[in-house]
Amino acid sequence: MSARSLFALRTPLLCLAALTVAGCAGNNSQSKVDAPGAPTTALTKTLDAGANALQSRPPINELNAYLDGFHFYNGHPGAQMEAHHYCAILNEEVIQCVIYDGNVKDAKLMGVEYIISASLYAKLPKAEKALWHSHVHEVKSGQLIAPGIPAPAEHALMEKLVNTYGKTWHTWHTDLDKQLPLGVPQLMMGFTGDGQIDPALVRERDKRFGIDSTEKKRQRADIPAPPIDPGADAWSKGRVIQIQDPTGSQHAH
Repeated sequence: MSARSLFALRTPLLCLAALTVAGCAGNNSQSKVDAPGAPTTALTKTLDAGANALQSRPPINELNAYLDGFHFYNGHPGAQMEAHHYCAILNEEVIQCVIYDGNVKDAKLMGVEYIISASLYAKLPKAEKALWHSHVHEVKSGQLIAPGIPAPAEHALMEKLVNTYGKTWHTWHTDLDKQLPLGVPQLMMGFTGDGQIDPALVRERDKRFGIDSTEKKRQRADIPAPPIDPGADAWSKGRVIQIQDPTGSQHAH
């Protein structure tokens, strides 16, 4: 099975085969942010409908993969949040994702994540490597899921992702800013070991999707855990890189 076929979540076949209730596992995670503004007018709705009918969106149409996981602010592992990733496969070694705070129509765009293969990561300069995080624990722990696809396809996808690294920037800190995106982008990281994530966060996510992360961990025991490049997950070695926010916003709890 090719990487692109693994990510073809839009196809009716995968939707029908999925065991989740919410139609390819969408529309079950509400945004926690209420953006201010006047209600959409009839004119705006008409213009939007016209644009939808007449304009093509090649980059958007390539967002075929849906991944759900968790991030924390680099340097502040206690400031944690769920992240809904919608991803496009550029090739066998590069994936790009847009990240939302939910999977409903009014979900707020939180940021981006770039995912690359271990072989590409190994070629990065030392300073650049410190910006990236490994995906081994996210996969092996069951924290990272691909909602709505059959278990064999998800397992094959996780076999691919366990050998990758991600660089993530959040631009709307929806855990703190409940109306508008404030401050500057923040570098995010992924968890690297048991006991780091708030278990309540995982339990709430699992309940919403009707899954069991502990069972997924058991099912993924056969996925080999590759060695992690020592340049990754720099925060866990005491090296924290973060953009200082000139607005005075504090991205920590």
